[in-house]
Formats: sequence, structure tokens, C-alpha cells
Amino acid sequence: MRSTSSTSHRRRATAAAAVGAVTALLAVAFQSGPASAGAGTDTAQAASAITASATRGADPGALPAKLSPAKRAELLRAANTTKAKADTAKKLGLGAQEKLVVRDVLQDQDGTTHTRYERTYAGLPVLGGDLIVEKARSGAAQGVTKASKAQLKGVETTADVKPAAAESQALTLAEADGSKKTEADRAPRKVVWLGQGAAKGQPTLAYETVVGGLQHDGTPNELHVITDAATGKKLHEWQAIENGTGNTQYSGTVTLGTAQSGSSYTLTDTTRGNHRTYNLNRATSGTGTLFSGPDDVWGNGSASNTETAAADAHYGAAMTWDYYKNVQGRSGIRGDGVGAYSRVHYGNNYVNAFWDDSCFCMTYGDGSGNTKPLTSLDVAAHEMTHGVTSNTAGLNYSGESGGLNEATSDIFAAAVEFYANNTSDPGDYLVGEKININGNGTPLRYMDKPSKDGASKDAWYSGLGGIDVHYSSGPANHFFYLLSEGSGAKVVNGTSYDSPTSDGLPVTGIGREKAALIWYKALTTKFTSTTNYAGARTGALAATGELYGTTSTEYKAVQDAFAAINVGARSGGGDPGTGKVFTNDANVNIPDSPGAAVSSSLTVSGISGKAPSTLKVGVDIVHTWSGDLQVDLIGPSGKAYRLHSSTYDPTPNIQTTYTVNASTENASGVWKLQAKDLGPADTGYINQFKLTFP
Repeated sequence: MRSTSSTSHRRRATAAAAVGAVTALLAVAFQSGPASAGAGTDTAQAASAITASATRGADPGALPAKLSPAKRAELLRAANTTKAKADTAKKLGLGAQEKLVVRDVLQDQDGTTHTRYERTYAGLPVLGGDLIVEKARSGAAQGVTKASKAQLKGVETTADVKPAAAESQALTLAEADGSKKTEADRAPRKVVWLGQGAAKGQPTLAYETVVGGLQHDGTPNELHVITDAATGKKLHEWQAIENGTGNTQYSGTVTLGTAQSGSSYTLTDTTRGNHRTYNLNRATSGTGTLFSGPDDVWGNGSASNTETAAADAHYGAAMTWDYYKNVQGRSGIRGDGVGAYSRVHYGNNYVNAFWDDSCFCMTYGDGSGNTKPLTSLDVAAHEMTHGVTSNTAGLNYSGESGGLNEATSDIFAAAVEFYANNTSDPGDYLVGEKININGNGTPLRYMDKPSKDGASKDAWYSGLGGIDVHYSSGPANHFFYLLSEGSGAKVVNGTSYDSPTSDGLPVTGIGREKAALIWYKALTTKFTSTTNYAGARTGALAATGELYGTTSTEYKAVQDAFAAINVGARSGGGDPGTGKVFTNDANVNIPDSPGAAVSSSLTVSGISGKAPSTLKVGVDIVHTWSGDLQVDLIGPSGKAYRLHSSTYDPTPNIQTTYTVNASTENASGVWKLQAKDLGPADTGYINQFKLTFP
């Protein structure tokens, strides 16, 4: 049997062996200076302990370097020279019409650099054309990760459709979604589209229209609509304003970073990139007024005092800044040492909070009755993480990538909450647990079993990308919990959890600190704008392999945690469930389109009666473009059970265990795994076919 993965992992030579709180504070006193997590808590010591736990057993060279803003700027300048970009484009085999645009540069402690690029074609932005180039300190290329494999050649640049038609379509779509004060923010721009909706993922000349105004609930609107410039067909749409729903419980008496000018103080954190907190005073636009006062005491613990929400937001921003800088080595959201800003008291009875790239800011409503401001610690961390994601992977806020975007914000909201170690709000794996938005005391989201909220999903399935991103985030949240804590019943920080797995097998956690380090490295150096769940597995495994090695306990745990949410196979080809197992390890080549379907066969014997309604089908296919494939299970009767449909999906390989209701089939007989390639230019093979009868 050949390798079950087409992704290589390096192990360096230096390796060693939405929402708000109802609990009021009695008093909240604030002083200028660094924010602290709570009485007697030393955040520097907390960061040191977290880092020590995360890096135990890790390759020191693979750890992210803590780049100062000046060092990051130096790396950006070096990558952005005309010669450097031309040399990189030549090595990548890019065409004469293509140009690279440097977006970000990160570096590992051994000098390995990860440069993230956007592309242009004939001067037009290429949406979905982003890529990451990895180079060793010596300058030797070590790998490239692309959002799309499509080549940019012979792309038509003359539009048949008028810009006005694209704008009209976008406005109609926004109005159908319930938008108010709807208008285009700017004239449609011509782009080359490589994302969802493009035929076979091939480059398509299109218009991008951005619609402003307000969404149905008062949230600012930034709807992006992609229209085919040749046919006028809508190719894709996504909402760029990234809403968060966290909890706005108060955080007790803390210390805030402020600034003094004469006899007046302002909520300006001079130690954290000059982060400022403003009062919108019920407005829905503009910056508002910077909070200021004659003393350095902010709020009184009651929502009726306008300073209280500002104090919570300011504290949340400080803790999030400290976590990313002290634990992950990132200086600010962009890594440039510049602070974002916060706006509180947005709108009237606005029950939400959001991150907006265009203002580089977090915005918080005051909740129902303007009595429950959405300014809690985990909300701040959630919103600021949307900014981090935007400035790194840039995960599209729709489909599976949108679910991963939302989950990333929940994941680091939990990480920040545990880091802060605030006795008024102990770290947990619940979202919105303090605000009682459901009216029955239940949290908004659960990471240990997402489906407990009634809408989120516990595991991946083929239609996951078609649901709201706040619910398609469930499997990734579940993965993070399982990787951190493991499956089954347990109590963490006083909260009880009981996490199941989709394949019925247990998962052993590696600790929250290691899980967060792996996800951060994958987000910043492996994920692209189009990464889906299969791609997230590939990226997370690559990051884990670099940090801990591909034979490590951590690597196997990542495999098992993904398998537990129905993405990929267990470590060591672990069985998808208990029972009698039949396996075919013989490789079967899959011819490129328009080749015929091929199959791998199993003869099942010794089982009487019908097959179960929970037959486990283990599929391990190595292929360079999984979206080309159509995969079916063929029962002894000849009936086909669709496992995987051909769709736009640039990620490699299908390594998943499916559950099939095969109760009409006789258990004994010949079963087949059939695969057919429906797209050109990619090849692969069936690596393993496995059936497990419970």
C-alpha cells in the first residue's frame, strides 16, 4: 500500500527528542497601566506557562518567531522588491501576465519564511489566487500552498456584460436578504475569479460589486457579489462583515491601559498599539467620541453607566492583544504593532457585535433593551481574531471556509479566556454562557458537542458548506475541543463536558496549549482563502509534523480528532468502529477524465442476514484534486450509494469514513468502492477500501 497522504512534512534537524452578561458588578475601578487578568494574576507568568506547555516536545526551529513590527516590515520590504517578486514568479512558473503582490510575511525561529501573496492578471485582481511560499533560511524553496491550482493563461479580459447589470444584480440580492439603505459602495470592478462558482475552478472574468447600507438586523452591510462578465450569471456572494456572538458578562475589577493629558484621561492604551475605545452613542456609522474623563475610574458595573461597556471592551482588547503577543508572538492584529479600535453603544437594542476590515475595528451593540452590552472578554477575542484571520489566511466568509473562519474566532476566544484566568469568568469551552440569550440559562454554542445548541453540526458532511457559517463552524470547534481535552465525560475548570465522536472511537487530548499552537501555525502558514475542512486537516497535519514530527503523539492525535468529526482516517489506519473489518489495500489507479470508472472490491463472508444501517465505509483515495472525483459504494445487489460528489474542491485526497444505511443489502457478497474522475488534468489512485460491520 502506498502512502495515505500526498503531503510531505519536514522535521528540522534542530528538533529536540453572541452576546452579553446579566451579572452586574458591585464596583469596577480602573487605573492606567497594563491590563491584568485579575487580582494577583501575572499575565507574563501565565504566558510563560502556556508557552512551556505548548512547546513541550516541539521542534524549537518550527516555532513562530516573535517578530517585532520593525523586523516584520524589513521582511516585507525584502519580499516586495521587484527582483524578489520576479524571481519567485519565475520559480512558480507564472505567466508573463501574472504579477505577485506581497500580503504578509511570517518567520519561524530557524529562519524559515512563509510569504503570502495575492496575484494580478493583466492588471486585474485575481480573487482566489492567493498562495503561500515557504523558504528555508538558505533561500531554498520548501513548498508552496495555493488556493487554486488553475493556471492563468489566455484569460479573456474584455467583458460582454455592462457594469451596471452586475451592480443591479448585486443590489437585488442584497434587498432579497432584507438589507436596508442598500446601495453599491463603489462601482463594480473587473476581476479574475477563481473561487466557488467558477466552472471547474478555471479562471473567469467577472465583476465584483460591494453593496453597503445595513443588513436586516442593523449590522453594516458589505455584501460582495461576483458576476460572470460574459454571461451575467451570479458566481458567488459572501458577507464581509463578520458577526460575533459572545458573552458580555463583566470581568470584575481589572487594570486598564489609559492615557493622561493634563488633568484628563482617555481610554487610549499606549502599551498596546494605541488601542482606543469610542462611544457611538446609538449611532450606526462614524467613529464616535473617544471616552475621556477627569479621573481614571471607568464605569460602575451597571449597563446604565455608558463607561461600563467601554471598560469591558477595552479590557477584552487588552487581553486579546496580550495573548497573541505573549503566546503566539504576534504584535497586533496585522503583526505591525498597530492597535485596532473599539466602538461601543452601536445602534438601539442591537443584539450583536462585529469586526469590520474597512475600519479595522470592533463594534458592539447594547443587546436587548440596551441592558446587556456585547462587550465581554470572549466577544472581544472572537472579533479581534476575525481581524487576524483576515490578515493571514483570509478565509472566505462563506461555505466551509466561512465555517472555519467562525470556528477560528471561537477557538481563540476560548484560548484568550483561559489565558486571562479571570476569576469572574473562568475559561471554558462554551460560547455565550453568561447572557442567557435563549432565556433558559443555556449557552449560545458548545464546543464539546456543538449540536446541543439545536443548529450547529458535530461532524462534517457533504452539505455542510450550504448552512450558516455560525453553524458550519461546529465541526472545527468540536475538533479543537477533542484535540485539547479528548472525548468522553470530564470536568474542566468546574464545567462538565461530554464529547462524542462520529466514528464511536475515543480521542485522547494533547492539551489546549498545543492544540492552539497547531491551529495558529496552520492558520498563518498553511490555510488559504479557499481552505475547506479537508484542507484544514491537511494544513493542521503539516503544521503538527513541523512542530512535533509525523510519528509523534500530537500528529496521531490530530488525525484522530479529525476522524472523530468525519474528516479523514484515524492514525495508523485505525478502524472506524468496533466489529468485523474487511480491507483491500491493493492500489487501483484512477484514470484522468474522460477515463472509465474503476473499483476496488471486497468479498464479505461469515456474516449472515442483512447489512447494518450503520455500515462504516473507510475511503482512502490519494488524488491531486478531490473535487474531480465521484465515489460510490456498490452493494452486492448492484445498488450504488453515493459517498462523494464531484464539486469545486481544490484540496487533495479523500480520507474519510462514511456511514451508510445498507440495510436492504445482504451482508455477505462482493462490495465495491467505485471512483470516476470527472475533471481533466489530475490523477490519483484508490489507496485503501475498508468496510466495518458493527
